[in-house]
Amino acid sequence: MASFVFFRYSQSSQLPEWAVGSADLATLAVMMGIVFGCLHWMSNLIADFSAISRLPYLFSVVFKGLFLLLGATTLAYVTQFLNMWAIENHMVTLRQMLTVQIIYSPSFQALVVYLVVVRVSLAFIEQMSLLVGPKVLLNIGMGKYHKPRYEQQLFLFIDMVSSTAHAETLGDYRFSRLIQDSFSMLADTVTDNEAEIYRYMGDAVLIHWPLEQGIKHDRCMNIYFEFCQQLQWQRKYFEQQYGFVPKFKAAAHCGQVVAAVVGVHKQEISFFSDVLNTLARLQDQCNPLGQRMLLSGDVVHRLEQQNSQYQLTDLGPIMLKGKKHPTEVYGVAPIK
Repeated sequence: MASFVFFRYSQSSQLPEWAVGSADLATLAVMMGIVFGCLHWMSNLIADFSAISRLPYLFSVVFKGLFLLLGATTLAYVTQFLNMWAIENHMVTLRQMLTVQIIYSPSFQALVVYLVVVRVSLAFIEQMSLLVGPKVLLNIGMGKYHKPRYEQQLFLFIDMVSSTAHAETLGDYRFSRLIQDSFSMLADTVTDNEAEIYRYMGDAVLIHWPLEQGIKHDRCMNIYFEFCQQLQWQRKYFEQQYGFVPKFKAAAHCGQVVAAVVGVHKQEISFFSDVLNTLARLQDQCNPLGQRMLLSGDVVHRLEQQNSQYQLTDLGPIMLKGKKHPTEVYGVAPIK
């Protein structure tokens, strides 16, 4: 709103007809900014918690733009009603602030068009950030990883147990819906633990943090066990839809990686390191070792051990497939 007022009137020496003084421009910007900010929030709320969230993102963009246009139109009629009410009650000051000329003036019409364009643009950016991740979109836009750079990262690999058998039982379509329903429950816990999803790989997902953030407050373990708890809370739904509650296994590992933007027409930030290969081999050991979640020694040695909600079990050094040296492996279980 401040941008609109500035660009609309900065080159004009005369104030609009409805403005008594220059302070009215700032008042308009604040008031309209609050109103349309609320409409912005409401449109997001409706789109995220309704059937619209399952539609293609173009429908969401159009809905949010139309919602704002409807709000602007409603506001215009309400303003006109208040103006007529002020005239009937001889309220000169209110009549000056809410004059009917605002509604039909070119300035107000330009304002409505400006708001709709901005809202649709924001909705498009929001949907793009959901597709590639907000941090990824920002980093690509800023060119942070156009040159490869070294970083310390912590990765969490979550994979469905017995996925092949489930896919054969359910069929491709129902199995894909199972994956959608399962991973949709990851959104809140990923956000709460300040993580970012690196990549979905069929029935598995790879999550990462900068190393210092991932080990803080046991975040790398919180995500997995909170996710499993959410699946149990939705037990009735999964049993009705699929006949069982899906189970997942997980592993976490950390180390130095090289991060770089790859691709031309479809860009993404990719990580290159033996850390990811080790993580995949570590996760493969969950079933042989009878563990739901495994941590590498590199992760365990950096964790905050005091006041932890989890019990770690030293499983000893284990030779992982394709590795020349054994890796320290620890099992994880929540303290009851």
